Amino acid sequence: MIGKRMQDVMNEQIKHETFSAYLYFSMAAYFHSKSLDGMAQWMKAQAQEEFGHALRFFNHINDRGGLIELQALDKPQTEWESPIAAFKAALEHEVFITGKINDLAKLADEENDRAAGIMLQWFVTEQVEEEDSVSTVIDMLELVGDSGHGILMADRELGQRIAGPILPPEEEA
Repeated sequence: MIGKRMQDVMNEQIKHETFSAYLYFSMAAYFHSKSLDGMAQWMKAQAQEEFGHALRFFNHINDRGGLIELQALDKPQTEWESPIAAFKAALEHEVFITGKINDLAKLADEENDRAAGIMLQWFVTEQVEEEDSVSTVIDMLELVGDSGHGILMADRELGQRIAGPILPPEEEA
């Protein structure tokens, strides 16, 4: 059985992960409106990954006999001053999520909840990858600056990202 405190915080994390997907869909729409379809594709793949993260928490709560309580989402931002500003906002959001995951890991330790701790270790590792991935895009966009050709080349490169399955088959439930 999952403890009430852990259940409540994981329900909140479902909201954060789902909002992440919602935010990245909003960024995809922004990029489409600027004819940067590659960057839009990158964000749509990111959004799909975030839904998978929400589903991992959903399944964990459910598998441990907890109660899933979905929470309302805020409206995400819809405009950014530039592509790099959107990616910087994505990085800021990922840093926020990393903080939430670290808080959950600390709670798992405090409550001696080994099952949650093991599950959360995947997220700790994933957040390192998430922040690095967005930082790499920011670095690339800083290198090209305002160069139209550079932005188009970056857009083409980012459009190569393909979303994988939301969850690996062994985790689907």
